[in-house]
Amino acid sequence: MSVSRTLLGLLETGSTHGYDLKRAHDELFRSERPLAYGQVYATLARLLKNGLVSVEGSEAGDGPDRKRYNITDAGVTDLDDWLRTPERPAEYLQNTLYTKVLVALMSHRSAGEILDAQRAEHLGAMREYTRRKQTGDLADQLICDHALFHLEADLKWLDITASRLAELAEQPGLADR
Repeated sequence: MSVSRTLLGLLETGSTHGYDLKRAHDELFRSERPLAYGQVYATLARLLKNGLVSVEGSEAGDGPDRKRYNITDAGVTDLDDWLRTPERPAEYLQNTLYTKVLVALMSHRSAGEILDAQRAEHLGAMREYTRRKQTGDLADQLICDHALFHLEADLKWLDITASRLAELAEQPGLADR
């Protein structure tokens, strides 16, 4: 996720303070890890330096003055370009689980146990996303659907791999170790 572009998108709805941007981000995107205030202000400083946002003014508060940020025309253009550029699908050709299966086979450990443990982990995550989807608003339902579809694909891979373990163990390079 691009924090800078996300903040630009939030600013496009109207000028605001960094504190309010952080709150809006965490509320809308409900990440497992909320944005840190330091990350928000560091990102705003970069956007300001690059001419994508401007400071509309500042207000006195209990602590330091609160700057009100506004998106610039260059920021709108940057955001528009980012939104129109398709995302490259994630590469799944080398991931940790695949590596664990091969290492287990090479070291004569049970790759089946690794796959079974991972299947249980995926099913637990699916139950959690399903619960969250049932109680969430539309935005929560959409992100949970995204996660559930990816978990379903992973489960299919786990099943196919489990059915091929004996054949995979006979592959040159694995069988010799």
